[in-house]
Amino acid sequence: MTGVVLEIPKTAREVRLTQHLEGELTPAHFDVVDVEVSEPAPGEVLVRTDYLPLAAAYQDLMRTGCRLPVPPFQVGQRLGGGALGTVVRSASDDLAVGDVVQSFTGWGEYSSGPAHTYFKIYPELFPSPVYFLSQGPTAYYGMATLAQAREGDVVFVSGAAGGVGSLAGQVAKCRGAAKVIGSAGSKAKVDYLVDELGFDAAFDYHDGPVADQLRKLAPQGIDVFFDNVGGEQFEAALEVAAPHARFALCGALSAQNGQQGNPRFDLMTAITKHLELRPFACYHTPEQIQAWVEHFAQWVAEGRFVFPHTLVEGGIEAAPEGLIALLKGAYRGNVAVRISAG
Repeated sequence: MTGVVLEIPKTAREVRLTQHLEGELTPAHFDVVDVEVSEPAPGEVLVRTDYLPLAAAYQDLMRTGCRLPVPPFQVGQRLGGGALGTVVRSASDDLAVGDVVQSFTGWGEYSSGPAHTYFKIYPELFPSPVYFLSQGPTAYYGMATLAQAREGDVVFVSGAAGGVGSLAGQVAKCRGAAKVIGSAGSKAKVDYLVDELGFDAAFDYHDGPVADQLRKLAPQGIDVFFDNVGGEQFEAALEVAAPHARFALCGALSAQNGQQGNPRFDLMTAITKHLELRPFACYHTPEQIQAWVEHFAQWVAEGRFVFPHTLVEGGIEAAPEGLIALLKGAYRGNVAVRISAG
């Protein structure tokens, strides 16, 4: 599409943080404002945002005491995070008008910057560009690189109906795990994991002590634990773990949502079972993204992988309510907001 000229508005909208998060996230934490859309400088591109991903980690980035290894959101500034869009003006030889790109430019209808800060993608790899906005790099890095899930493993994924967990369990299955077990917060989500995503078993953590439910499904113990929750589910995984089990510790939603503080860590159990505990944060480096996309595209083409996702309509103004709904458990899998109709 080189040489194509697309109509560009003089102003566009972006979402800014009005105050740091201390309690529950509400619409009052967001402000939608108009900003000028400028022509790109030499070496830069102007990009129309088509989709924004939503993630539970965003609530931590709104807190003053955020400990995540990425820059937190600042009051009065555009919310950060990933974005997927289309180049509409280019003053660079590296990207052309019409190229589809990923970036970390955040919650705005348009963005501009040096071409090297945008990563060209190839939409033909997947049924929809939204597939590129999955939390797959985190799921793949934790399950394949750190936990090293392999043939014959019994795998437990906590928070399995969420954006990361729903993918991590399937990564384990594609790598030959003998049994993948997931936990979720409702019967509907439990059925969804088994009936639609191919988990071998799942349970509702509200239905009784997690250790008892997990032990029934894994009487010989678990070899891999991918944890998105912490709390009681982490404690149960320690109790039910088989010798030399590998733990990939991705999140602590129980503490983030105020359900439970940090879990009790049974050090003697970890020692006697020779457990490997691997807390991690995925930085979505080009290498991590590439490893995920290569396997994801192959597994989708082979019909071995389901991409669970929800697409929220309504443009940029729908993003705040979408994030609030996500934090309340309204969605399954990965969530994205359609910003532009293209």
